[in-house]
Amino acid sequence: METVSENKSFDGVQGVYTHASEVCGCDMTFGLFLPEDAKSGPVPLLWYLSGLTCTHENAMTKAAAQQWCAEQGIAIAFPDTSPRGEGIADDEAYDLGKGAGFYVDATENPWAPNFKMWSYIADELPSLLGRNFELDMDRQSITGHSMGGHGALTIAMAHPDRFASVSAFAPIANPTASDWGKKQLGAYLGEDKGQWAKHDASLQMKEVGFDGPVLIDQGASDNFLDLLRPEALAHAMMARRQEGLFRMQKGYDHSYFFISSFMEDHVTFHAEALYT
Repeated sequence: METVSENKSFDGVQGVYTHASEVCGCDMTFGLFLPEDAKSGPVPLLWYLSGLTCTHENAMTKAAAQQWCAEQGIAIAFPDTSPRGEGIADDEAYDLGKGAGFYVDATENPWAPNFKMWSYIADELPSLLGRNFELDMDRQSITGHSMGGHGALTIAMAHPDRFASVSAFAPIANPTASDWGKKQLGAYLGEDKGQWAKHDASLQMKEVGFDGPVLIDQGASDNFLDLLRPEALAHAMMARRQEGLFRMQKGYDHSYFFISSFMEDHVTFHAEALYT
């Protein structure tokens, strides 16, 4: 692992690091904010998974998370959204290939050799972070935006013993029934729709739910509502009697202005679960 940069932020350190990923078969970059509390011992970890076209940097610089994480004594990790580099498969469309890993382990060519973002986020990167930083890996929570909200929800429901809480900003909630999902799941996983189900938050909410609190914020003026299908997730949460809160935020869109407006709420929500 190599340090790209480290900057003081709210008395903590915002770092950017690269490492050779065995899972993705390329160098990967991630951001990690450590609060001042980490100088005294391991701190809880919040994961932030980003959306389409993003790198590790977008949320790190725009989501306004560091201040609230510093106040709560929580670290926050900002992974990349896909493998990158020469020889990595890509597509001309913004919603497939680099910047659009969709948090799945691809089984179809040309994506299968490198697009293993499920295993990268669920297994490889947590192991790396736990070995190299003052993090309490027994206290983790996860959040994300759009494609990252989809990833956060599905990964959390697949690992119920790992995450104390899960939240999402405008998640792609029902990808098996949306053009933000059918295209990507078909490309990465093939045409067997039975393989798609574990990557659909609404289907997984109906099937297994989450053993902990859930917070969803969705902008009511989001111009991608037809692609996100938040109503499917809301219905699934109600049908499951899931512990949680689903909020439609009047006037808000899909941007980082929306995310930063409610980031304090989300960090506080996770802190309550992590410190319980």
